[in-house]
Amino acid sequence: MSPHLSAVVALKTLSLVMGGLITYFAYRAYRRTAAPALRALAVGFGVVTIGALLAGAVDLVPQLQNRSIALLIDSALTTVGFGVILYSLYVE
Repeated sequence: MSPHLSAVVALKTLSLVMGGLITYFAYRAYRRTAAPALRALAVGFGVVTIGALLAGAVDLVPQLQNRSIALLIDSALTTVGFGVILYSLYVE
């Protein structure tokens, strides 16, 4: 494994852990307050985090040597997740 690939794996792992923690704490805040904005925030961060996880998993499948599929999955779910997060800022 090259040093660059090791760094990418380490940073992706850290991103997944941090995204999971943000999702968890946003969900806990929603359960405590029942605020729809916090529910949307938790869903948005969850989608972004799952997108990173799925893209990493697809990138590791040997039959799918085309990295553009992983990039497409990551970009699509990041866009959807950020859209939900944006929505959470406007919902009452």
